[in-house]
Amino acid sequence: MATANLAYAYKGRNAEGKVIKGRLDAPSEGAAAARLHTMGLAPLSIAAAPTGTGLSMEIKIPGMEKAPDLKDLAIMSRQLATMTSAGLSLLRTLNILADQTENKVLAKILGAIRTDVESGISLSDAMLKHSVTFPPIMINLVRAGETGGFLEDALNSVANNFEAEVKLRDTIKSALAYPVIVLIMAVLAVIGMLIFIVPIFKGMFEGLGGTLPLPTQMLVWFSEGMVWVGPILVVAGIIFAFWWAKNKNTEAVRKVVDPIKLKLPVFGPLMTKLAIARFTRNFSTMTASGVPILQSLQIVGETSGNWVIEQALVKVQESVRQGRSIAGPLALEPVFPAMVTQMIAVGEDAGALETMLSKIADFYDQEVQSTTEQLTALIEPLMIAFIGVVIGGMIVALYMPMFSIFELIG
Repeated sequence: MATANLAYAYKGRNAEGKVIKGRLDAPSEGAAAARLHTMGLAPLSIAAAPTGTGLSMEIKIPGMEKAPDLKDLAIMSRQLATMTSAGLSLLRTLNILADQTENKVLAKILGAIRTDVESGISLSDAMLKHSVTFPPIMINLVRAGETGGFLEDALNSVANNFEAEVKLRDTIKSALAYPVIVLIMAVLAVIGMLIFIVPIFKGMFEGLGGTLPLPTQMLVWFSEGMVWVGPILVVAGIIFAFWWAKNKNTEAVRKVVDPIKLKLPVFGPLMTKLAIARFTRNFSTMTASGVPILQSLQIVGETSGNWVIEQALVKVQESVRQGRSIAGPLALEPVFPAMVTQMIAVGEDAGALETMLSKIADFYDQEVQSTTEQLTALIEPLMIAFIGVVIGGMIVALYMPMFSIFELIG
């Protein structure tokens, strides 16, 4: 049965003679002293840390801590690779990362990994215990690096892969941020007019008598319906958001949603290029790091982010298992352009598969960026025109009865 870690407050002197204070988790005081030695500190005092009460107690709300995202993992991988290449031991590196990582959840996980490594467990096996946080590609690349004696190179490969993925995501987010904000503002403006402005005009029209034009009547109906439809939509939206967060990664949902993503009229080509870029980059990284080809295909399928790509790679695994090529089954899948399958075939024949995959990934990274910029340039004027038509149409509908006001008064 594993011993629970306790919190200890310590004072230690480093190699320069400076006294360092801090806190660490360890199963015992002796283990805490041993950990200080691995950190390059000579222990001066070690005592059980007070849990804290009142204002000194750290407030933790369950479920409110920010889970580590890909950017956090990219930074951690780069720091781990840099410190390892600088000659620091793995234990000391993990100690530093656990103390310095800003994300509290990741810092706690690194502390647990440090404890496991200190007890003799390999880094990859320790990371496997936290597979919800660390993607399969990271765990398997680290395992390949440990087995082949090139852990530093494997960590650099992980860092390069994650940094490229983060850059790609940031490009898409920054390009689509403006259109999304404009759309949200337009929806809020329409709802505000229906709830607050239209009822005022409705009261004016009822005092005048007569029959309202059809566009104005429709606007009044929407306004009256918004009183009870609005709350229903809000509740339904909240329920759907919770359901989607829980079920979006299930196979039943992905089987339906992912093919639709690739066939969308405007965003479909962007989604396709993004999926191919992720697949080829991950496959290139794992192939270059010496991960067995069948294992690589399974992992890149799981991390491709699209069910269509994943199912295509299942067929590729069967082809490779039977001694056939990778490019053959891919050529039968409509989602893969001919250029991709032909370059992979050339890479297989020339024995430079990882190089070709890397070139394909670089090409599609540029394609994603170019397509995103083009979509942004196209969407902005279309959204402005759409908003103008909607808001302008509502204003015209409101003022249409004014055109016959003198007749109504008479």
